[in-house]
Amino acid sequence: MNTAIISNTQLSPSAFVLRFERRNFDFVPGQYLEAGVAGTVQLREYSVYSPCTADYLEILVKYIPRGRVSELLHHAQPGDQLHIQGPYGDFGIRDEAMNSSLLFISSGTGIAPFHSITASYDDLDYRLLHGVARLTECYQRKDYDRERYVACLSREPKGDFHGRVTDYLRQNPPDPQSKCYLCGNSNMIYDALAILKECGIAKENCFAEIYF
Repeated sequence: MNTAIISNTQLSPSAFVLRFERRNFDFVPGQYLEAGVAGTVQLREYSVYSPCTADYLEILVKYIPRGRVSELLHHAQPGDQLHIQGPYGDFGIRDEAMNSSLLFISSGTGIAPFHSITASYDDLDYRLLHGVARLTECYQRKDYDRERYVACLSREPKGDFHGRVTDYLRQNPPDPQSKCYLCGNSNMIYDALAILKECGIAKENCFAEIYF
């Protein structure tokens, strides 16, 4: 369906949030949609960034110069038409995990589904690891519980931890009973899964959404 863009907000030199009309689009936090500028044939998959209680939808987009979709979305203005399809996927929190200790592991814009999840549910017992290169990439970090969000910066001695999320996991082994959700680039996810296995976390308690 087509829907109108409400706002285009730059969060860093390489990422922005598109907000657009919801138009009765229903989804489960953690799911994704396909989006592109209306009238073009190119669509790309994006996790829903906004909470399920909002009367709008948002996606977090990594800007790739000359990228077939992100270039067009980057220049989109309020009132422009966006074409979306979905929702898709089953990355949401299972009912039986709602009262569990949750570990969210993300890199870059892979934090998007966790932004939706943490804003949609009250009283989640979670810790969110966000791996980025620089502090400017800690997208809207104030939206998270400060005691539960850990910024892992690989190229600056700032944030909450200097190093990659995998370095943090090695130095801070999680509870073996944790339910673990991972989203981001494939190298990070495969490395993190190996560490989680070493920590005694069962395979069936790990859920992954690979971006690239």
